[in-house]
Amino acid sequence: GMQLLSIDGVEIDQVLAKIYPQIPAERLYFKQAKLEFFSFPRYAWQVFGEQETFQVKILAQGIIKPYTLQAVPLIEGFEMKRDEILNAQQRIEFLPQAAYLNPGDLSGDEPKYQAFIDSAFAEIKKKNPEHLIIDLRNNRGGNDSFSDYLVAYIADQPFRWNDRFTLKTSAFLKTFVRENYDTTDVYWREVLDRQDGEIYDFAFEPVDPMPKNKRFQGEVYVLVNRQSYSQSAVAAAQIQDYGWGTIVGEETGEFPTLFASQFQFPLPNTDIIVKVSKGQIVRVNGSTKAEGVIPDIEIRDHLLDEEDEILEGLLERLK
Repeated sequence: GMQLLSIDGVEIDQVLAKIYPQIPAERLYFKQAKLEFFSFPRYAWQVFGEQETFQVKILAQGIIKPYTLQAVPLIEGFEMKRDEILNAQQRIEFLPQAAYLNPGDLSGDEPKYQAFIDSAFAEIKKKNPEHLIIDLRNNRGGNDSFSDYLVAYIADQPFRWNDRFTLKTSAFLKTFVRENYDTTDVYWREVLDRQDGEIYDFAFEPVDPMPKNKRFQGEVYVLVNRQSYSQSAVAAAQIQDYGWGTIVGEETGEFPTLFASQFQFPLPNTDIIVKVSKGQIVRVNGSTKAEGVIPDIEIRDHLLDEEDEILEGLLERLK
């Protein structure tokens, strides 16, 4: 319930403008989400430099008060105590009002991931709850094959994960593909066959839903927040656009229409890994608006307290 208004006389909006000058002022929501993700203290240090104390103004319960805060040590006082915000973990739980499923990140060991999803929905089918809650919060995303495998358990018709997918090839990308991928695969084969610099459409085949006797056919709710990124935002938009679930929480931290499909390579002198997007995804409903997935039920989440406002808020509604 507290809001930081200023540091050493500089308003927070001005601090954000220095940190993210490329993001328009009207997208303050995304500035704040990024600031939270990489951590405010790191950015405060970049803007203000090393300080022994900070003069801050805090708005709490309608009252503005000034405070003097002592700086904390960088390593033991901050970095060693900082939790990772993107902390999605695989979990299945049965609550009084609903089954709760967190698929974890949509990447990694795909057979292991599929085994978890299969076992989770087998349990869900056995206990037959009226509602299913799928949690895509604090999720870094991943690959479409992971999200499609999950969505297939709630879908009632063949489906796609995008309305349109375009890809740009290049001589550099072709070299990378020859060194790292199966060049007989149709997706990579087309990368090699197109002219350098060409942008072209690639149509993914529709995905079939799971057999009806395996699918969940009750009410589905999908939790998202300002730290839902990449394929987790795309999957939430996909479920919303097909009408297979109600989206609950906050606008996602990434647009579901976005540049993605990354490949990576090391810089020659430093070996620092650089990631480059080679494709653009347009969400299922065709919208290219510069916005995240907008929830059907909006609930604000305070990540720094012990309460889970979004999940608890939804459970209250389901009562």
